[in-house]
Amino acid sequence: MDNRILEILLDSFWKIALPGLTMTIPLTILSFTIGLFIALIVAMIQVSNIKVLKQIVKGYVWIIRGTPLLVQLYVIFYGLPSLGILLEPFPAALIVFSLSIGAYDSETIRAAIEAIPKGQFEAGYCVGMSYIQILFRIVLPQALRSAFPPLSNSLISLVKDTSLASNITILEMLMATQRIIARTYEPFALYCEVGLIYLIICTILSKIQHVLENRFKLEY
Repeated sequence: MDNRILEILLDSFWKIALPGLTMTIPLTILSFTIGLFIALIVAMIQVSNIKVLKQIVKGYVWIIRGTPLLVQLYVIFYGLPSLGILLEPFPAALIVFSLSIGAYDSETIRAAIEAIPKGQFEAGYCVGMSYIQILFRIVLPQALRSAFPPLSNSLISLVKDTSLASNITILEMLMATQRIIARTYEPFALYCEVGLIYLIICTILSKIQHVLENRFKLEY
């Protein structure tokens, strides 16, 4: 590595990391929070006996899981204007990532709920609880605890998926890197640098995940 490349990497590090702090991480946190709320609702509908709603949410999960995330971004950002619906890049990305997380994590939560022994429902009914009370007081706390590892993995995956937002003009880390490459003509070094930054963020999240998992094991 010559001095010129080293200077470029040192100069560009903060220019790449700053969009990560101001755009990538906020977009990830907001999308995951909204998506997790959607996932909980969808999962509870899927384990309920409301047939019409079950078919609707099954269709939603089927579409989201069966189409590429990039295509979904294009449909929302570039496609909706043809129907008279204009969205700014950030809200468009937030909608798409939230719906994606909602679809994938709903299956995780649904499976965790269905893994709870049926006897726990029966025990809840025996003490006079309603179905909703059993779900929120007994079943969901246990289900979310067992679903924590895969849900954490979806958060880490979302950090990397936000790089797709550069395709709808959001200035996140990948787009910031591409702009620097256009000036310096050093794609290999700079793409490796942004990859390293993503790796650092995901490693931190993984460490937090392990700490929380160990805490859950100690508490239960």
